[in-house]
Amino acid sequence: MTTTEQPVTEPGHYGPADVDNLWLHFSRMGGYAQQAPPVIVKGEGCYIWDDRGRRYLDGLAGLFVVQAGHGRRELAQAAAKQAEQLAFFPIWSYAHPSAIELSQRLAAAAPGDLNRVFFTTGGGEAVETAWKAAKQYFKLIGKPAKHKVISRAIAYHGTTQGALSITGLPALKQDFEPLVPGAFRAPNTNIYRAPYFGDDPKAFGQWAADQIEQAILFEGPDTVAAVFLEPVQNAGGCFPPPPGYFDRVREICDRHDVLLVSDEVICAFGRLGTTFACEKFGYVPDMITCAKGMTSGYSPIGAMIASDKVMEPFLRPGVTFPHGYTFGGHPVSAAVGLANLDVFEREGLNQHVLDTEHDFRRTLEKLHDLPIVGDVRGDGFFYGIELVKDKATKETFDDVESERLLRGFLSGALFDAGLYCRADDRGDPVVQLAPPLTAGQAEFDLIEQTLRSVLTEAWARL
Repeated sequence: MTTTEQPVTEPGHYGPADVDNLWLHFSRMGGYAQQAPPVIVKGEGCYIWDDRGRRYLDGLAGLFVVQAGHGRRELAQAAAKQAEQLAFFPIWSYAHPSAIELSQRLAAAAPGDLNRVFFTTGGGEAVETAWKAAKQYFKLIGKPAKHKVISRAIAYHGTTQGALSITGLPALKQDFEPLVPGAFRAPNTNIYRAPYFGDDPKAFGQWAADQIEQAILFEGPDTVAAVFLEPVQNAGGCFPPPPGYFDRVREICDRHDVLLVSDEVICAFGRLGTTFACEKFGYVPDMITCAKGMTSGYSPIGAMIASDKVMEPFLRPGVTFPHGYTFGGHPVSAAVGLANLDVFEREGLNQHVLDTEHDFRRTLEKLHDLPIVGDVRGDGFFYGIELVKDKATKETFDDVESERLLRGFLSGALFDAGLYCRADDRGDPVVQLAPPLTAGQAEFDLIEQTLRSVLTEAWARL
């Protein structure tokens, strides 16, 4: 039963009454009583269209997802073909061809001995899976006290109870506490606001890695199971790792018998120019969590990929990993994932990112001449622009000012100007950009020009 009998006011146009039954994610629902949220009805390449026929540049690839771009007929056809043959079957003690083949492709692409693929339906579930696997792994090898996790301040790892515990954003957690115990934080790699060694990236990287070791030692190495790190941290605005950081973290984890989990839900599948982002920074984790770009968003799927070391005790007689998801490894999603990887190979999307990432950076760095732009940072096709009140002192905006700047003006103004991206204050205020991997200089220029215009107006309003 609907909550209203009011029809859509114009053919193809959606009004507030039409979305009464839809509970939007991460949204202030009270704000839609008089005005409907934007309704996106079409996508093609790097662009999307709303129900009014207006076109926007998708500067966030949906949600760091649509790597191959919108409107890929071959991916839709792969879904239809698989649904006609086998629409659903679980991988609970059974298998089907598309899950088998996708696991083979992922294992072949993963570094080192990461050869075992546990499918989920999304990134948060993949993180949840990795923590549970780490806990049971240590119980199976006779170290049952090792159950804690170290992650980084401001890092986002998902919204399920376990993944939310690992997340380092207090505002996202407070309404759901108490959460799963055993998750602790270390500093992140935001060198723009480094408390030490801000002018020496290598020294800062060693310091930041050493803080992870200090957290392990403080909690007791015999109680810590895993360290969860994104190759480039999303929340806070795209923090890349300093030189030598992951080498040092790998050494620390090995020294204390702690599993290193590379959370690549955003960074995998070409976002940084490699299939798995850990390759770009030269480290081999014990587990990878991934999702989003695996199908370019054309069907939901995620995965936890484990090393032979992690898998070994689960292969012992009588051992079960009592964990799974009804739609994990869904036949249609797995088939789309295979077709998506074919697109990557046929069109060289990873290499395209590597060939043009410097052009993207240089284009965005033109914005440094604006008084509101403090920092431009990131890697590949994944960038954050931090906004400041004072460039010389790096003074940031207080909560009231940030609310007025981001939600009161920037989010709507950027969208009205034809750019879909993210204006975010999980940490200091930033604008985040992650266009489809098919983007080129024309899209880079349009992003820069739109940001320049809107940010100039934002500064004038302060």
